[in-house]
Amino acid sequence: MASHINTHSLPYLPGNTFSDPTKSRFHVPQTLDFKNGFALKHKPEVGIGGEPIHQNALNEDDLNELANFKPTLTYGQAKQAPPEEFIPSHVAFDKKVLLFNGYFKQTVYESSAEYYRVRPVKIYYYLEDDTISVMEPPVENSGIPQGKLIRRQRLPKEDATGEHYTYKDIKINDTVTFYGKVFHITSCDVWTKEYLTSQGLVVNNFVESPPDPYEEDRKRRNAPKTFTTKSDFDKLNQFLTLDRKVLRFFCIWDDRDAMFGDVRPFIIHYYLADDTLEVREVHKTPEGRDRNDGRDPFPLLLTRMRVPKNLYDIPPSFPTISMEAKETEHQEYFTPEDFMIGNTVTMMNRRFLIYDMDKFTQEFYRYNYGIKSFEPVPVGPPACDAPKMYIPPYNGFGSLEDSLGSCFHLEPQPPRKDFIKMLSNDHNNLRFLAQMDDNDENENADREFIIYFSLATDTFMIYEVPARNTGRLAGKFLMRTRIPKPGCDINEPEFYGPQDLAIGDVVYVFNRRFKIKDADVFVLNYLKENKHKFPGIDRTIKSLENLHANNQLGVGMIMDSQAPAGLSDTRKAELVQTLSEQLRRAHFNRFFSIREAFLKLDFNRDKYVQPEELAHFISQLNIPIETYLIKEIFKVIDTNHDGKISWEEFIEFIEAAGCQDG
Repeated sequence: MASHINTHSLPYLPGNTFSDPTKSRFHVPQTLDFKNGFALKHKPEVGIGGEPIHQNALNEDDLNELANFKPTLTYGQAKQAPPEEFIPSHVAFDKKVLLFNGYFKQTVYESSAEYYRVRPVKIYYYLEDDTISVMEPPVENSGIPQGKLIRRQRLPKEDATGEHYTYKDIKINDTVTFYGKVFHITSCDVWTKEYLTSQGLVVNNFVESPPDPYEEDRKRRNAPKTFTTKSDFDKLNQFLTLDRKVLRFFCIWDDRDAMFGDVRPFIIHYYLADDTLEVREVHKTPEGRDRNDGRDPFPLLLTRMRVPKNLYDIPPSFPTISMEAKETEHQEYFTPEDFMIGNTVTMMNRRFLIYDMDKFTQEFYRYNYGIKSFEPVPVGPPACDAPKMYIPPYNGFGSLEDSLGSCFHLEPQPPRKDFIKMLSNDHNNLRFLAQMDDNDENENADREFIIYFSLATDTFMIYEVPARNTGRLAGKFLMRTRIPKPGCDINEPEFYGPQDLAIGDVVYVFNRRFKIKDADVFVLNYLKENKHKFPGIDRTIKSLENLHANNQLGVGMIMDSQAPAGLSDTRKAELVQTLSEQLRRAHFNRFFSIREAFLKLDFNRDKYVQPEELAHFISQLNIPIETYLIKEIFKVIDTNHDGKISWEEFIEFIEAAGCQDG
């Protein structure tokens, strides 16, 4: 009798579960579908083999009610607790970062000094978004690019599962692998330790980072070395008794066997305090003059040290190819017994002949070694005539001082100047009016020149006075230079000075003759005040005083001085005529109207021309008229005698002088 057994009504206990032998379908229901060309996945409606799925009979509301159901108390149902306030993770964990300290080992290839290098790192874990960044603190003079090793990001834990590292995966005294590089975690900061403890995690004990092999070897090699050497000689007693006592020997090094070698003098100093010696070069002759040997003036050939007698007397086991022998490696060193007069001492493969010593060294040998004769060995070179230096004749290029500078120095230096004379006589010029004296050419007889003599540099500068309808360009005739007298020696020239510039004298300027006709008042005053400086100046002063007596001194010159008393009306008229001529030469008549000419003089626009304005305008035009003469001209123009020139007075002056255009 076949009976149907309902397996779902049996209790779910061992022994009551068995497979249905009549079941033949075991296919998995389909959960994939396509809609509008997109693949979709839905929940299965039937189980394996087409069996119905036993779903929960309770709906979602019933399940929520059961989850929040609380058993009733004695006095009724308890109050439901209010739901907690929701705070996003990026707000709750903002600026909260876990810090772990660690290191990783970097393999070093092709180096005998180290096989691996220990590089410390700091791992930062950001709680707000579970990102990690790895930083390497910089080490000075390491030569390795340091700083940010891994930028801030979520680091994958396993590529297959797609999981990422969290703070629970980073443990003290453990390793983590970021992109194939293994980092050893050694410690963390205090806040990180407290946070991990609050989350129920156990924080392991901190560990120390292993030392870097190269750094340890470097510290060991650079550590100060200490040695303890036993000695039976009292060096302190030697220093106290023989300090500042030095033996001095005079010697020569004969190096004439070598190419370009010669005999060179030296001085050997032997210090009795510590048995050291030094060899000093001698760059002076026995007479005390500098020796022109062409060598650099180094003071020492051999610095102060203990010098062994045999430089190569060292043990054969000593590695001379990589190390330098110390004092303990040599057997014998030089002593005072080796430096006798006449002995040849070989130091550093150089042979030094001792030919003399000083007085203290002689007393030392007389007291300690009983030597009484200290005759020096003659080592002087054979006598010969020293070449004499002569100065070549002047070739005419440049000044005489510049040519002499190339004879005295390899790199010519500018000649020295008398700065006191230049400062005391700055802007002091003697000015003379001269006429070209040419016997053969009559067309140059009417050419007038102004000669400037600078008292600061003793140089001349000549300007030609402009003249109308001559066809010659006036202006600078000779630039500033010194003028030698004719007939003097070209190598020892004699230059013109103030004593040679008298009225009526002729000055020869490079094959040109200038006859002096006039001078300004400053020349007379200066020569009187400095009469003692210039011999033979009385004739020049006398000729200038004669012109001063005839009221002819200072025509057409500029120089501040006191005005002579009592100018005649004829003299004033000549001054006005001179000013009008100078204004015409300065193109004063090219103004479009007389009003523009008046405005050119009236700087402050007060409708009047003041004496200062007239003097300022004349100085701008470079018209050679003295200051006191300008005042006299102003008095002639000022007909109202009120101290200022009005518009009407200016028109009268222009019409009288004939300066207007047309």
